[in-house]
Amino acid sequence: MFGKRTDETRPAPGLPVTGQPPAAPAALSAPGAAIPDLPMPGSSFGGQQARAAGAAPPPQGSGAVSQQAPKKPEAGMGPRKSENYYDIKGTIFNALIDAIDLTQLGQLDRDAARDEIRDIVNEIITLKDVVMSIAEQEDLLEDICNDVLGYGPLEPLLARDDIADIMVNGANTTFIEVGGKMQKTGVRFRDNAQLLNICQRIVSQIGRRVDEASPICDARLMDGSRVNVIVPPLAIDGPTLTIRKFKKDRLKLPDLVKFGSITPEGATILEIIGRVRCNVLISGGTGSGKTTLLNCLTGYIDHDERVITCEDAAELQLQQPHVVRLETRPPNLEGEGEINMRDLVKNCLRMRPERIIVGEVRGPEAFDLLQAMNTGHDGSMGTLHANSPREGISRLESMITMGGFSLPSKTIKEMICGSIDVIVQASRLRDGSRRITHITEVVGMEGDVIITQDLFVYEIVGEDANGKIIGRHRSTGIARPHFWDRARYYNEERRLADALEKAESRNEMD
Repeated sequence: MFGKRTDETRPAPGLPVTGQPPAAPAALSAPGAAIPDLPMPGSSFGGQQARAAGAAPPPQGSGAVSQQAPKKPEAGMGPRKSENYYDIKGTIFNALIDAIDLTQLGQLDRDAARDEIRDIVNEIITLKDVVMSIAEQEDLLEDICNDVLGYGPLEPLLARDDIADIMVNGANTTFIEVGGKMQKTGVRFRDNAQLLNICQRIVSQIGRRVDEASPICDARLMDGSRVNVIVPPLAIDGPTLTIRKFKKDRLKLPDLVKFGSITPEGATILEIIGRVRCNVLISGGTGSGKTTLLNCLTGYIDHDERVITCEDAAELQLQQPHVVRLETRPPNLEGEGEINMRDLVKNCLRMRPERIIVGEVRGPEAFDLLQAMNTGHDGSMGTLHANSPREGISRLESMITMGGFSLPSKTIKEMICGSIDVIVQASRLRDGSRRITHITEVVGMEGDVIITQDLFVYEIVGEDANGKIIGRHRSTGIARPHFWDRARYYNEERRLADALEKAESRNEMD
């Protein structure tokens, strides 16, 4: 949609360049296109030129960008740019769109398109004598390239690997989460129309849509980062965009040990659990690291196993060569064509899986997953929201009941007990740190009660002067877990015994 702009699409030049077609001629200037006049430093943005460029007038007497006093930097970001900077940027951006042939732009790869845009913007700035410092001009060039080819003001945030979440609450307010703490940034969009256009770019890449007729959408970025969009009329203050980012370098269990999320002995236990095909449920609250932990455990699946993943938005990053990724589909405008998680789980049973990985269990698909775990698909895994292993079991039972299965409570509990081997609990503590707080086995039933036993637990001891939680992982002293025979079948019983013994020795040292 690299077309000439209209009043509705002026802030939105179109979709990102794909980089696949062959390079087009270098000059992108449209034949006979005139570059609109830009305001001189110190002049107002009134008159026909400003109206033609679509720019809003700034306060009278505003000077060049370089003359504006810098404002106090926001936490986690650079200094907030002046209003005059955004006014000049908007005018130059509109002049750029008038001066280039967007059809040819779509035929260039991303780097070539970026170079052409920078050349034309530099020419516009030079011809019209816009006074800017070198740093401001470089910021302007980068911002405009991001607007045309990428996700606009989001690009610098997406490039940072230390950010866990990006939360955009309308065009003028953006928060990030760094180190478990929320910070407000100086990032802003031209207006809600630009923000909505960026949201539409993101969701269109996976065949989704978001607009007034379909105002809620879950999507993902190309790196697997999870995206949620909700737009007016449901979002009163403008489009709201939430991105749960994933690190470029996928975390592994040794990284969790380094971060203090688990001890080396606990990591060895988890590695063995993944290796010996235990059925695992990862439980935790929002932002506790469930998907990261699931990615870590899947790293120990043998490369000769056929793995099928079922997710609402494909986030998992399995490294095995034989992986089939399935993703749900929402209904269309007529309310038809929906493929839900239960449909995916039922279908993947016909695809000869050896392991089934469910990104998140939210509803009646829990019943089908438990059945799969009971019918020769050992080593299957999934995550769900719960605050403790015991609560996770209760939630499984509730989801099966809410799915309309008229089964006695004891029958459902027996199914859970016969299917789940291990529950791993992940928690996000109040200081923002993430810890694996329980490694719990499902042992059996006594009467109508499911019996569990903890192998590892995390105990909070206190906090330091900076408010950081002080705690320790403690082995419960169980020397022969319930999955011992399974470990022996895979020749892992010696490593399991050594890890449990070292964990007990660590308890004594503490």
